[in-house]
Amino acid sequence: MGSTALTPARKTIVGVQFLFVAFGSTVLVPLLVGLDPATALFTAGIGTFIFHMVTKGKVPIFLGSSFAFIAPIISASKQWGMSGTLAGMAGVALVYFVMSALIKWQGRRLLERLFPPVVIGPVIIIIGLSLAPAAVDMAKENWWLAFISLLTAILVLVLGRGLVKLVPVVCGIVVGYLVSIAMGLVDFTAVAAAPWFALPPSITHFQLPEFSWEPFLFMIPVAIAPVIEHIGDVYVVSAVANKDFVKDPGLHRTMLGDGLACLVAALFGGPPVTTYSEVTGAMQITRITAPAVIRIAAGTAIVFSVIGKLSALLQSIPSAVLGGIMLLLFGSIAAVGIQNLVNHKVDLNQTPNLIIVSVVLTLGIGGAILPMGSFSLSGIGLSALAGVILNLLIPKSKEA
Repeated sequence: MGSTALTPARKTIVGVQFLFVAFGSTVLVPLLVGLDPATALFTAGIGTFIFHMVTKGKVPIFLGSSFAFIAPIISASKQWGMSGTLAGMAGVALVYFVMSALIKWQGRRLLERLFPPVVIGPVIIIIGLSLAPAAVDMAKENWWLAFISLLTAILVLVLGRGLVKLVPVVCGIVVGYLVSIAMGLVDFTAVAAAPWFALPPSITHFQLPEFSWEPFLFMIPVAIAPVIEHIGDVYVVSAVANKDFVKDPGLHRTMLGDGLACLVAALFGGPPVTTYSEVTGAMQITRITAPAVIRIAAGTAIVFSVIGKLSALLQSIPSAVLGGIMLLLFGSIAAVGIQNLVNHKVDLNQTPNLIIVSVVLTLGIGGAILPMGSFSLSGIGLSALAGVILNLLIPKSKEA
């Protein structure tokens, strides 16, 4: 449905509704890695506007916090602190810029050669499984609360209809939070003290990240999976909107817009952003694909980011409630990796495929570390790089 078919009032209602779909995931990522949720809402809104500016306002995509970077941010912050980690996240933008240039130069074929499903599938599996210990650690603080949150999210996924089915995270957190309040486990002191209006800390205390090569290089390989996810999402959005956004405005523009949004997010102290499939699902249900409606959702995110009490309320959610949701979300990320292998019919009877998947999974799950002077490559980044190199070096059989 085009923007001209919608009244301004309906545009606003649907735009706020779309933000509600993306809200839970957008604020959950910063809550898990120690960043400010208000800042994440602000950078998601600003990033989406930047994306729409670069893509000439044609592509109805909302950018929210990326789950792919939860484990890397937690790991990097322990090694280099949050200021160094934020500088490292600028490296994510560099990957998007390079990919944008490659697509403009060579088209999509080069990316398919470098990052086929046999590489991306196991990398996505590792992203999910590497987060499993964090989910269990948070959930075990109160298994009853975690179970209630998890059960609610599952019931919404299984029994929910329409837009409700798209917000299992929000529903699980809300129910878990209400139960924790009834149990007397929530301290509202900070909420009462918080002002109604407050700019995100990243704006009031803006400072450039402290650049360091180590976290910068650490983050770069991690961006491979979100880049491939971006390509897939653009194709899906094209199908939902019945327009070819790969050609107009072009995949190189969508990639560049996503990269610029990630760079701005890092500068303001927010997590890297990515294209949100949840919002695409909402567009498919409502049959409303007007980019203007997505921009209303982005504007609403910025408005929410300056409500001080909302930020304080989000930070008062008990860890066990978030842990329960994480048990589902992080497992589902690994499942997406498996689904990626199945959907692309990756044949593990082929020796090259078996070798690549085996090495990627072993390096990633085993926590392998490759020291290089004062810098070391490990985890998701190391396994992704190994997968790319093996895919390029191992001769493929004629059958493959």
